[in-house]
Amino acid sequence: MLVNLVPEFLAALDARDPVDAYRRHLAAHAPVLTAYWHNYVIDLDSPHAGEVVQRTMTADRRDLHALLESTDVAATADEVAARCGEMFEADRPFDVYLMIGVGAANAGELVVAGRGIAFVCLEHFTGRPNPETYGLGLSPALLPLWIAHEIAHTVRYTSPQSRSELARVVADVGGRYDYWESGSRTTLRELLVNEGLAVAAAQGAAPGFQPWEYLGYGRRQYRRLRELDAFLRRALAGELDQMGLGYRLRYLAGGTSPGTRLVSGKVIPERAGYYVGHRMTEAITADVGIAAALRASADECRVAEERAAGVQTA
Repeated sequence: MLVNLVPEFLAALDARDPVDAYRRHLAAHAPVLTAYWHNYVIDLDSPHAGEVVQRTMTADRRDLHALLESTDVAATADEVAARCGEMFEADRPFDVYLMIGVGAANAGELVVAGRGIAFVCLEHFTGRPNPETYGLGLSPALLPLWIAHEIAHTVRYTSPQSRSELARVVADVGGRYDYWESGSRTTLRELLVNEGLAVAAAQGAAPGFQPWEYLGYGRRQYRRLRELDAFLRRALAGELDQMGLGYRLRYLAGGTSPGTRLVSGKVIPERAGYYVGHRMTEAITADVGIAAALRASADECRVAEERAAGVQTA
């Protein structure tokens, strides 16, 4: 189901007291928006949350209005969601939220009360960077790619047929996805496979983009990661079955320090794990198709990769 929160946010901007109106907007959609803040921003009871809200409600939004005048984002999201539901053989309902965020992630996934949610924050897709909103300036043409990527995550987390570690963690905490909890309780292999499969899913559901765009990279970063391919695979081999939030931050998070990304004497590019994860899942996607691959365990992905490379397994 498509849930469009954008008109309500715009109404809050036009209110006599925009900050108060935003807080009422938060309260009206508390289960989802509180989860968004917790997973991708800061907790709403943090001392700095008020500053973030104030900045959000006073920022220049001319780029957002231009986007909404030129692009039917709701129709785009509806079409992509329908395509993904069919291609990924979705067996649990999911929602796609169109929203204006507070300058954190451009898109993401949630599970709230057992229901998968993919969201995109439109301040990042106006086609021009906006320092007041921290908007990344991504092209609106990329919206289908990111929506498909996040829907793929919801299928992996909530399908009754999923054998992923992340599905188990979500179930263990009562049908709720927590970025920090899941990053601590799943292996690095699972975290990389999870992103790699979502990249492959986006390639299938939203074809026609450049390879680096599916990974969220620039062309130069993509070229650098291809050069580092063999190095990264060797360096990661001893860590893949380890758990710890630090692994997620090192290989999958943006905005990390060079020291955090120091691997075997080299500082690797930010979010290098998306590239590695995609390489780790190429074999299983080719073998069984994207719908089945999204439900496969990380170990099944390993076996498929080893088989494709000619490695004998027990």
